[in-house]
Amino acid sequence: MCGIVGTVGREPGAVSVLIEGLRRLEYRGYDSAGVAILNPSAGAGQISQRRAEGKLANLEEVLRKDPLDGPVGIGHTRWATHGAPSETNAHPHRCGSVALVHNGIIENHIALREKIQAAGGAVLSETDTELVSHLINERVERGMNLLAAVRDACTELEGAYALAVISEKEPECIVVAKNGGSPIILGVGEDRTYLASDVPAILSHTRSMIFIEDGDFASLTPDGVSICDEAGNEVDRPPRQIAWDPISVEKGGYDRFMQKEIFEQPRAITDTIGTRVHEADLDVDLDGIDFSAEAVSKIHRIVLIACGTAWHSCLVAKYMIEQMAGISVEVDLASEFRYRQPVIDENCMVVLVSQSGETADTLAGLREGKERGARIFSICNVRESTIARESDDVLYTHAGPEIGVASTKAFTTQVVSLYLLALKLGIARGKLSDDEIRTGLHDLIRLPRLVEQTLHMDDEVRRVARKYFHSSHFLFLGRGVMFPIALEGALKLKEISYIHAEGYAAGEMKHGPIALIDEDMPVVVVAEKSPVYDKVISNLEEVRTRGGRIIAIATEGDTVIAGRAEEVLTIPDLQGPLSAILATIPLQFLAYHVATLKGTDVDQPRNLAKSVTVE
Repeated sequence: MCGIVGTVGREPGAVSVLIEGLRRLEYRGYDSAGVAILNPSAGAGQISQRRAEGKLANLEEVLRKDPLDGPVGIGHTRWATHGAPSETNAHPHRCGSVALVHNGIIENHIALREKIQAAGGAVLSETDTELVSHLINERVERGMNLLAAVRDACTELEGAYALAVISEKEPECIVVAKNGGSPIILGVGEDRTYLASDVPAILSHTRSMIFIEDGDFASLTPDGVSICDEAGNEVDRPPRQIAWDPISVEKGGYDRFMQKEIFEQPRAITDTIGTRVHEADLDVDLDGIDFSAEAVSKIHRIVLIACGTAWHSCLVAKYMIEQMAGISVEVDLASEFRYRQPVIDENCMVVLVSQSGETADTLAGLREGKERGARIFSICNVRESTIARESDDVLYTHAGPEIGVASTKAFTTQVVSLYLLALKLGIARGKLSDDEIRTGLHDLIRLPRLVEQTLHMDDEVRRVARKYFHSSHFLFLGRGVMFPIALEGALKLKEISYIHAEGYAAGEMKHGPIALIDEDMPVVVVAEKSPVYDKVISNLEEVRTRGGRIIAIATEGDTVIAGRAEEVLTIPDLQGPLSAILATIPLQFLAYHVATLKGTDVDQPRNLAKSVTVE
């Protein structure tokens, strides 16, 4: 959940702006921080950096001991992705006369590193970000102005990025670039301009803000902002006047926390992937947890235990682990697990999944498994929670605070964490070929960008919700890995809209639910391209011939389904189990918009609590 802040003016004072802004972004979570200040009066070596591992207080201590200031600066709080938390890997990164900060993931970082090193470049960090500074500096040294250099360098980048760049050769300028990933907001003040990854960071300095879009490049000077597209054509993005009250600031300008948390998913997924993916080594590092071939050989069976939404993530994981690792997997509702005298021993790994790490039934399942000698592995979002403390091993999701009772980003980061586990087990057991591992890792790396693309369907889903929010019942259908997603879609709708909704395996429809279908029953069918696609289409036809009103979640480019559904919502084409995450997004939107149209309390639905700590 990296944070970016920047400012450019004619008088010193940049450091205080950066530190104040970074402090307002601390809620995102981070493991290092840094600033780069450009001071033209310093002569040679106009850019100076200060960086520190750990919290912002550590950076402030460095600045107290070795102060600096100037009129122009960029700052960053980093959550490690490429490269472990360290001062060397902390942002800003520098090459020659150029320094920059970056949010996002550069997917082709391996090829870029090899190219830069082959040309004699000295890459000092493990990050993908430093590579971008090399690309830009090389162009600046060839005589390009900073804006042109950034635009040209970005043609070599694959992935999502938000960049803020300064150069000693243009001491009154910051250049910004955005392509997917984290947002960048520009602020216009008197004799000073600002940039940040979120509004609260600069709200105390200006309420006149510009929200740039993918493909935009901006040049900030003390006099204002100019924006162009990838071809250099001028783009008009009028400033908006932000009039937020304190609660609106906390919600980041969104109407409700659930809405904010849906849109935070690209960032939350990026943070969960973190430094765990090692593409060059064709491996996954689960924070040093022992999943060596020897340790994994002792695991003969896996039992996944959870409640509610987390249980749905476990159902997705059953498909992933059995297919990728070849280990038998059982999924249990935590409230049922210990009361059925489960057959658990030292050859079993019990996996607990809980957002809060305090769920009472899940904690009881943990203790039951531990008493029977199983290895206990947990996935949760809250550090030092009870489940985390009592587990043998814990993998944190890094979703960040989730205020809305109906889980969104916690669910998708749980699925990502379980995918990492499945991939690691498959690698350790030798069940995956190098090509399969390479594909699995690459799918993870590009997942945040694809989720970002999927979020663009918000308005389209709102339109669909307007047609159906008066319905009394909904049916959700899916097959394979999409069956749990159908369950999750139904749960979200019933939780916050109070509409009766059921999720079913599509192949089971003829065993009962088909009796409910008529022209008043909206049926949501998750029908993405998969090995069972033809069977899903057959199930869809059964609904259509009985008058059901079909809302289909389909893969981009699917021309078959258009004539068979009343509404078609398309997601990016991502083969494999991670497509379940993309299919989840429109279902979250559908529940959210139906609930808001009905006027229910989306963030705090009746009778529900965020953390269920009683049985």
